[in-house]
Amino acid sequence: MLSFKARRSEPELVSPARPTPRETKALSDLDDQRTLRYYETVIGFFRSRPGHRNRPDDPAKAIKVGLAEALVYYYPVAGRLREAAGGKLVVDCTAEGVVFVEAEADARLEEFGKPLLPPYPCVEELLCDAGETRAVIGKPLLLMQVTRLKCCGFVIGFHMCHNIADGFGMVQFIRTIAELARGEALPTIFPIWERDLLTAHKPSLITHSNVTYKPLPNGLDNKSDDVMLSTPPEHMIVQYFLFGPREMAALRSHIRGYSANSTTAFELLTAIMWRCRTIALGYKSNQRVRLMITMNARGKWNQHTIIPRGYYGNAHFSPIVEATVDELCRQPLAHTVELVRKTKLSVTKKYMKSMVDTISLTRQWPPLAMMDRMYEVSDTKWIAANVITRFGWAELVGGGIPLAGDLTSKLGSDHMRCKNEDGELSTTVSMLLPRPAMERFKNEMAVWLNKHDEKNSVILSSL
Repeated sequence: MLSFKARRSEPELVSPARPTPRETKALSDLDDQRTLRYYETVIGFFRSRPGHRNRPDDPAKAIKVGLAEALVYYYPVAGRLREAAGGKLVVDCTAEGVVFVEAEADARLEEFGKPLLPPYPCVEELLCDAGETRAVIGKPLLLMQVTRLKCCGFVIGFHMCHNIADGFGMVQFIRTIAELARGEALPTIFPIWERDLLTAHKPSLITHSNVTYKPLPNGLDNKSDDVMLSTPPEHMIVQYFLFGPREMAALRSHIRGYSANSTTAFELLTAIMWRCRTIALGYKSNQRVRLMITMNARGKWNQHTIIPRGYYGNAHFSPIVEATVDELCRQPLAHTVELVRKTKLSVTKKYMKSMVDTISLTRQWPPLAMMDRMYEVSDTKWIAANVITRFGWAELVGGGIPLAGDLTSKLGSDHMRCKNEDGELSTTVSMLLPRPAMERFKNEMAVWLNKHDEKNSVILSSL
């Protein structure tokens, strides 16, 4: 196993390369959720392209220059959050800057694994110290470390305040840094603020007063008895499950017929992992469990609330479905797949409006009373699917959301795109569970995969 200590420079503040507006900007109601008051962590591994005519001698210094240029366009990122009247967050565009750290590691890109998959060794060495990741007011909104490797490759690791941008917005920002670092005069995509698009308008119109917007009605259920919420992080374990074409074929064999052809990989994996996780955690048959799907509102599927190109604020909605353990685990798998699909399709214009108005009243989604027995799933495969960096002299070869930084935000699963050892496009899915539950989960997954030796499809990491 690769082991190293990064040699870091002292952190420095990087401000916009040129003067920017001094103003205060309001966040949207989706941005202002209290549950987003943390720093999301993203990491990317890059292979240098020897002989490229624009390849810099020092990638870290080139990226630092690109960062300063990018902050001219994304100048709110160089500001600071504060609480205005009523506790609502606003951004003071002060141009104070973001944290930047240069580092070196005695490691080569190939030593991180072939194929390059999470968990990444010594991942904390590739990230600078973000301090208390749940404290966001008055602090830099971005903390970035660029680590040079012995092979001339490098790693970009950063923490970014989730209130200012969602995953798509973070990727858009990093893409702009890459374009400007390679010498482009202007970004390909200009950032758009327009946070009023996802801000509630009076009078409120909360039409979706169904059960998924309320605490469970059973008084006993309102007392938290969920082992996922009571187990301390040091007693949890994370594993990444790798699903290539062979594994997906095995899973699809359980829903033969029309549904097998129309079911997406995300729907199938989510349905099976929700069932296996529920069994592994030992919930009682009459208890109700929930699935929350984080959906990016951008894209052709959303003809209801058009998110303009360049919008980098939070534009994700999280529909929830619930079922009893019996209903979930005793019905055919096709039934669970249909629950997942209907939950995705429930996000309509009326739903989005109702969700924004609901969040505006509490600035929290989901409410704490709904967190019991909740499984949250995010599909982040689009990060790799998009051309997220335009360095030219370097190419992205791996990365995603590592299990680092704020662990309380990683109780769910992220679906990430990767390649397996045969070079086939695959999906890796994170799973964080108490140690005893993880063994039960692996056994359940082995049944669905039609095998009892899961060594080739599971990547282990303990906290």
